[in-house]
Amino acid sequence: MILYGIPTCDTCKKALKALKAAGKEVTFHDVRATPMTEAEIATIVIEFGSRAINSQSTTYRAFNDYLKASEPEAQIAAQPTVMKRPVIRDGDQWYLGWDSATEAALTA
Repeated sequence: MILYGIPTCDTCKKALKALKAAGKEVTFHDVRATPMTEAEIATIVIEFGSRAINSQSTTYRAFNDYLKASEPEAQIAAQPTVMKRPVIRDGDQWYLGWDSATEAALTA
């Protein structure tokens, strides 16, 4: 299982803690320290489309008009922290965000 996020994100911390408490082996991928590959970004965008972008974030609001009009792949490649977090890959399954449904599916 891979959790894509940043170490200062409270939601990522909460998800990581819950997954580890459930006995899951989780690899944390800090998207700021280790940029994602083009293939990883493309897969996330294929899975979630524009939902992968946190358009309410200060990062997104700081984008210029060109970046705001760009495809999600370009936005994530330019500034990985604009991605909604966490993104979790569990085998072939992908999850976006950390809510009760995601927690139930991954910690059961």
